[in-house]
Order: sequence, then C-alpha cells, then structure tokens
Amino acid sequence: MKFDHLRGGVSALGLVAALTFGAATAHATEGYFQTGYGTIQKAQAGAGVANPEDAMTLSVNPAGLVHVGNQFNMAFTLFSPRRDVTVTGGGMLAAGKTTSDSEYFLMPNMAYSRQIDAQSAWGVALYGNGGMNTNYPAMARNPLECGGGTGMFCAGRAGVNLEQMFVTVGYARKMGTVSLGIQPIFAMQKFRAMGIASFAGFSSDAANLSNRDNDYSFGVGVRAGIQWEIQPGVRLGLTGTTPIWSTKFDKYKGLFADQGGFDIPGSVSAGLAWDATKDLTLMLDWRHIFYSQVGSVGNTSTTMGPGSLGTSGGPGFGWRDVDAISIAAAYKATKDLTLRAGYSHNTNPVRSQDAMFNIFAPGIVTDHFSAGASYKVNPNSGIELAVGYVPRASVTGPAMGGQTVRLSMEQWEASIGYTYKF
Repeated sequence: MKFDHLRGGVSALGLVAALTFGAATAHATEGYFQTGYGTIQKAQAGAGVANPEDAMTLSVNPAGLVHVGNQFNMAFTLFSPRRDVTVTGGGMLAAGKTTSDSEYFLMPNMAYSRQIDAQSAWGVALYGNGGMNTNYPAMARNPLECGGGTGMFCAGRAGVNLEQMFVTVGYARKMGTVSLGIQPIFAMQKFRAMGIASFAGFSSDAANLSNRDNDYSFGVGVRAGIQWEIQPGVRLGLTGTTPIWSTKFDKYKGLFADQGGFDIPGSVSAGLAWDATKDLTLMLDWRHIFYSQVGSVGNTSTTMGPGSLGTSGGPGFGWRDVDAISIAAAYKATKDLTLRAGYSHNTNPVRSQDAMFNIFAPGIVTDHFSAGASYKVNPNSGIELAVGYVPRASVTGPAMGGQTVRLSMEQWEASIGYTYKF
C-alpha cells in the first residue's frame, strides 16, 4: 500500500517513545543538552545547522527538511558518564571521594521526513535530553556527623534523575536559495529526587522536597530556522528555539524555585557549511543556551537559607548561559562511505560558588571529541556509526560547615544508526 512505510514509521515512533522515556538520560555535554542527537550529528560533535543530511535536522534546524528527501532514521546511543565528588573536611557531607552509580545508559532517537513537492517538506522527530542524573550510595557515616544517618547527605541513597522527551513536527519551504522551517516542540519531563531530606529546614515545603517518587511535567515551545545558500557550495544556517514552557513539578515544589517550576531553556544557533571539494565538507557551528533564564536552573544557590528552597525567585543550581562552538568535517571516501570527525567546546555553566548544590547535577564538562562513518548498504539503506569522548573536567568550591567539594566528570559514548530512503 502507498502509506505502509508511514504506518511503519508511526509504529517505530511509539517504540522509540517508550524506550526514550524508559531510559535514565544522563547526557550532560552542554549542561544537559546533548552535543548532537542523530548519529551523523554525534560524529560531527553536534555540527550541522547549515548541512542537513537526514531527518534529524529537526533537532537543530527545521529549514533543512526540504533538502533531505523521503527517509526514516533511527539510532541508539550507549552513553557512559563517570561522575564523582570529593569532599574535604568533616561535616554533613560525606568526606572523601564518592562515585555515582549508574554508569551506562541507552538512548534512542527517531525521525521521518517526507517531501510534499519540490519546494516543501514535512517531518516528525522524537529524541531525548538529560543531564541531571546522580546516584550516590548509602554508605555508612560517622554517627557524630549524621546521628545514625547514611549516605552523602545523611539521608540514605541520594541523587536526582531528570528525563526529557521531545516530540516535534516540522514544515519547511524552499524559495530560491533560501529555505525556511518551523516546528512546534512538545516535551514531557520526569523527575525524581532522593536522599536530600536533611535539607528540610531550608525548604518552604519539606513534604515536597525528597523521596516523592516520580513526578511529571508537560510543555510546549517553538523552533524556527533558515538556511541560505550564499553561493554554490557555501551555506549559512540560523535557528532559534523558544523556552519550552512547562507545567510545574508539584511533588518537588519544596525543592525547585517558583514552587516547582522547571521550564526548558531556549537557545539560538548559527552554522556555516563549505563544500571545500566535491568530496569534503567543512562545518562551523555556534550555539547559545539560555540556562540563566530558568529560575530553578539559573538562580544562584548561595541565597539558600531557612525556608528558601521552592520559593518564588528561590535558590537554583546557579547555571550560567552556555556558549558552544563546534568544528567538523565530512569526507566522502568512496561513493558509499563517508568519514566524519568533529570537536566542540562549550563554556562551563557551573561556578565554584554553586559547586555544593551541583553535587546533584555535575554538568561541568567542556570539550568533546568525536568521529564516525556513514555507509550505504544499498541505494535505499545505510548505517551510521559514531564514537565520542569527553575528557574529565572538574569544579571546586565551598560547602556548608567549612567543607570543600570537588566535582568531576568524564564521558564516553557510542552510537549506531540506520537510515532508509524511500
């Protein structure tokens, strides 16, 4: 039947949705935004705003839809963050080095694009975000420090888990050398915090602070983009995403600022792609993420005092806005094989003064190296591979009671993707 491939794509979308929201997301490469979403983007350290190659262009620039044809993409990423915190001095926090458990995560993504005519196209994509995942064990503590309590904060196994799933439908139209695209973005978030009951005195609602199981939030935003072929072989891409305005985490309104508010920050991106030869494309991308505009993320934690957590304008993680630069190359080695490599650097959102609160979410890494390949199995099918490494980064700062904390993280990931062109 004419629409069999579309029904198959919808079924795959449901499967990927279940997998995406069933996995504990822990990507923290640019704060808690991934460096790239599809396998091609990951192999290029996130670059591709001006160089669309598959339907996952919806995750960066919807204007690219009109350039990728009819195709279905699916990919899986095995991600391994290595997070630890070292505490110096005696006090409420567990002294010495503590390593977060849960070091392996499987993350899927999926996209489908369809040409309407020679000048327009539509598509749908599903992908996930994360970054706030920590899981510190309930190790034994000195009774003089915890009064019989255990764990990092004297309240048992401790940590947080944030999962974000995005579903988006986009439309693009080409007008001469310019393409325009727009897409609504629908988001679902899941959050859980445990082992932080010791902060009850700092909460405006201690009953909704810790160990409240999973809570859910729903939101919507918009992304729009443009791609302009400045001259043959040179393309410029620009895109912007509004905040994803979300419902509140009511079960954690005693933790997050503004009674549980947790919008997803907006961003702007720009990219340049140059076909240096018929086989080699070079890319340069920039992205700015507005973390500071979301109170629960951007408000400083240094204002924390009795009854302050969860209040309007109350303490947050103290994250600054992030700027990220990516450079990448794609080389067509043969008619079927394309080799890719990339490097990106982003500013660190976490300042030393907020290090203690970011024990929960040490999104502190800054450098990302990646490589990969795409191979055409036949005229309709292809596979993509990508690997990435994020060197260890650290932030040191003060904690309560005169203690000092040192946050540390490194990351590894490997992705495999499949593309079918109709």
